Amino acid sequence: MTAPSLPPAARTYPDAPRLDLVEDLHGHLVADPYRWLEDAGADETRAWSHEQDDLYGAHRSTYPDEGPFASARLVARLHELLGAGFVGTPAWRGDRRFFSRRAGDQEHAVVVVAEPDGSERVLVDPMVLDPAGTTTLDSWQPSKEGDLLAYQVSHGGTEESVLHVLDVATGDLVDGPIDRARYSPVAWLPGGDAFFYVRRLAPDRVPADEQQYHRRVWLHRVGADPAEDVEVFGAGLELTNYYGVSVSRDGRWLIVSASAGTAPRTDVWIADLDTPGVPELEEVVVGLDAETGAWVGRDGRLWVHTDLDAPRGRLAVTDPTRPGVRHWRTVLEQDETAVLEGVAFTDDGDPSAPTHLLASWRRHAVSEVTAHDPATGERTGEVTLPGLGSVSGLVTRPEGGPDVWFTYTDHTTVPAVHRYDARTGRVELWASPPGTVADVPDVRVQQVEVTSADGTTVRAFVVARADALADDGTPLSPAPTVLYGYGGFQISLDPAYSASTLAWVEAGGVHVVANLRGGGEEGERWHRDGMREHKQNVFDDFHAVARWLVEHGWTTSEQLACWGGSNGGLLVGAALTQQPELFAAVVCSAPLLDMVRYQRFGLGVTWTEEYGDAGDPVELGWLLGYSPYHRVVDGTRYPATLFTVFEGDTRVDPLHARKLAAALQAATSGEAPVLVRRETGVGHGGRSLSRTVGLTAEQLQFVATATGLATATGLVAVAGHTAGHDGGAA
Repeated sequence: MTAPSLPPAARTYPDAPRLDLVEDLHGHLVADPYRWLEDAGADETRAWSHEQDDLYGAHRSTYPDEGPFASARLVARLHELLGAGFVGTPAWRGDRRFFSRRAGDQEHAVVVVAEPDGSERVLVDPMVLDPAGTTTLDSWQPSKEGDLLAYQVSHGGTEESVLHVLDVATGDLVDGPIDRARYSPVAWLPGGDAFFYVRRLAPDRVPADEQQYHRRVWLHRVGADPAEDVEVFGAGLELTNYYGVSVSRDGRWLIVSASAGTAPRTDVWIADLDTPGVPELEEVVVGLDAETGAWVGRDGRLWVHTDLDAPRGRLAVTDPTRPGVRHWRTVLEQDETAVLEGVAFTDDGDPSAPTHLLASWRRHAVSEVTAHDPATGERTGEVTLPGLGSVSGLVTRPEGGPDVWFTYTDHTTVPAVHRYDARTGRVELWASPPGTVADVPDVRVQQVEVTSADGTTVRAFVVARADALADDGTPLSPAPTVLYGYGGFQISLDPAYSASTLAWVEAGGVHVVANLRGGGEEGERWHRDGMREHKQNVFDDFHAVARWLVEHGWTTSEQLACWGGSNGGLLVGAALTQQPELFAAVVCSAPLLDMVRYQRFGLGVTWTEEYGDAGDPVELGWLLGYSPYHRVVDGTRYPATLFTVFEGDTRVDPLHARKLAAALQAATSGEAPVLVRRETGVGHGGRSLSRTVGLTAEQLQFVATATGLATATGLVAVAGHTAGHDGGAA
């Protein structure tokens, strides 16, 4: 099967002059013919982008107007599959309970408070703040007593958070706006009069090209001028540092953490706030090659979750007055095949004497929760989960008790909140999303093992319709398949409900999620085996999964698409330039693609620990070895490729997609389209429901058209029923 070509009127790509620009970078001759596309404001770039809009529109006009991938039907089906909405785990403060919730038809999640009498009120609704839907709620944190709520919003996809504080009882604003609070935690002091938070220095205090950095930890008094905030920590440290900050429940202990960009190392300090004056921070762990999280528990002890000497994680404890590594005592040892995700403690009414320690683990991307003796770490039981899926949360009341709340999801189960009672060992459904999902298709999920180029075992989840499989789980025939991956920054692709996956699979396709090196599925060693000079391992893993799918009859190269965003956009960019013959289609969203100049734009400089520094001669060699923009070869038959970019993106600049799109359009020898879909008013992160559905529908339509699923006959599902077999969509 050959991927559909561009319509006749659109076969000429927009004119993109090719500069004769070659630089000698540390002995490497590096061509950059489309550097002019880096300047988004230039007339030439604007004209090129508008022509790309027209080209993409022409291609969209060829999508079918019947079947599951007709625009109206697909959008309606995605809305149905997202119809349950969302509900988050509770945050208990005093007698109040705070949580996030989104009804199935709401554009954004809202923050809700439940009063002691059971009544509920919406405290923050982004659609009330901005009816256009371009304002996103980035984070929120109630005070320890539950009287105040700090929340952060950003506009137009910029993620430039502005912090506000409201009175929970009245809903009135009592503080803010405080700008430059991007990625800021809020750590309330008891009484609600003040909090610690993180804010960048004012623009006039730093060089113009460093205004995204230079964060500091500050102490802010509610209602005071932020210009008068007390600087607590950060001066003289790395300009790219991100900081964490928390205050113990009793208000005595302040904990500050720091990591340089996204480096997999964390320094941690602790201060006794009972000491008068500016807090004096004492080292917990500083300068070691490990990630560490620390907190003072209800029992008054300092607990440490670290991968120091334990790449899959361990739990240790010490006295907060003796916080150094030499004083740590390990309570939970490293598991050799599972990654320690989080812990929670329960008690029988005396918070200083915990009775149970619960631990959440990720074993080959599937969650487990175990119970342990909190003193010895000895395993005492296991928490029964609803299925083979993912757990997040492990939330308890700040004042203690026997209950633990967590969220569970899997490939066909909408996330819901469950409660574990340590007294009985029982798990019960505690809070479901406010809506329902119509006609979830009957699918089967299996985890397969694939051998990568160097012999490493790589796992992947394969999702397919039940009636497309033989009794032994093998495919009855090859089908259009989407292969999704990420492979970076310790991010784990765990089982999770996905409307786009289900819409694709019920129409007869197969959806595969690959757990690649560079992610967090198997711990920090797994991550490091896919970063810096080892980045090619990630691409080799991805290619190995793709070949396995073809060799085992799941699909063919003419029916196989790859899909990824951000670092996953780099992944599929490498796939299409290294193995173009392996794929029929590529969806490359908000991608990194020019790895020679990536750190000059957006937040790129914070990622040098993950990828390498192009200013270093050796590390530049690593980057050039796979940089997609620099691996385009004239005359190659490239697969159908859709770049999706967001003009408000302040993390990954859309210039990456513009440059590679121009290079591919000039180089390809085939008629499979290379297209750019632009969107304004949104950025790298959160977006409204309607924009999410609109983007997803167009991506699915592109892939379905390129792989032949849009015009396939036989096992094709439409909303509410299935054609081609008995029984319908369960």
